[in-house]
Amino acid sequence: MSTRLRARRWIVGIIAILVSIVVFLVPFAFVILQAAKTPAEASNLNFALPTKWVFFENLTAVLQTNDGIVITAFINSVLLTVFSVAVMVVFAAMVGYVLQRKRTRWNPVINFFVLAGLIVPPAVVPTIWLLQGLGIFKTLFSGVVIEATFGLSFSILLFRAFVATIPRELDEAAVIDGAGPIRLFFQVVLPLLRPVIVTVIVVQAVAVFNDFQNPLYFLPGSDLATVQLTLYNFQSQTLSQFNLLFMDILLITIPPLVLYIFFNRQIVAGMTSGAIKG
Repeated sequence: MSTRLRARRWIVGIIAILVSIVVFLVPFAFVILQAAKTPAEASNLNFALPTKWVFFENLTAVLQTNDGIVITAFINSVLLTVFSVAVMVVFAAMVGYVLQRKRTRWNPVINFFVLAGLIVPPAVVPTIWLLQGLGIFKTLFSGVVIEATFGLSFSILLFRAFVATIPRELDEAAVIDGAGPIRLFFQVVLPLLRPVIVTVIVVQAVAVFNDFQNPLYFLPGSDLATVQLTLYNFQSQTLSQFNLLFMDILLITIPPLVLYIFFNRQIVAGMTSGAIKG
């Protein structure tokens, strides 16, 4: 029985590896090959090796397109991602802690709005009208507010589930020692939330960095272009230059891929700890 079970695990593992190769590695290899080809060869969109490798030439051409708009877009995306994720982590951690620890008659109402944030689609036109009324439309600050708002619901649910794994005795001991609410949260509770903090940072950073819809609606103009918008504009302007298009795709893919490679264990730990213990 153990031999049969071991063989079944081996088969499942091999199938999982093959599926991963087909789903992830093959498309990534295809992008690299097209990014290293000349325009004529890349237009064929085949899986053949390039007869002449022009990888660095294509890289230089992409970085110099439209006065270096790709570099500007990377800076904008990094700033948007860093500030949005920072707001998400701080506010989601506090809200998740309060929802888990403080049981009041308002909890069902708050939980309803948290879940509604995951289900209800964003209202683009009223949001633009509100941002214009506040005088922050077409600013990076408005992008940070939008991204943080749309990502709060998911982050709150993760933090609330993880806070349930922290014994209440720690809170009581800190209060007995004279800790106030702010000191209790930032010095006692927050350090214990490190696994879920890493999870929220990585997951939401990838989501914000790869977001196309929100920057398209709320950050118009080339000065505030993000990497996904440069990909859209690049495709529409140089439709026949698939080598440069795939080079741009490769540049956009690298940062999320690096985050996943280095933090995949922390992502799994942060998502499963609350689910198992909570």
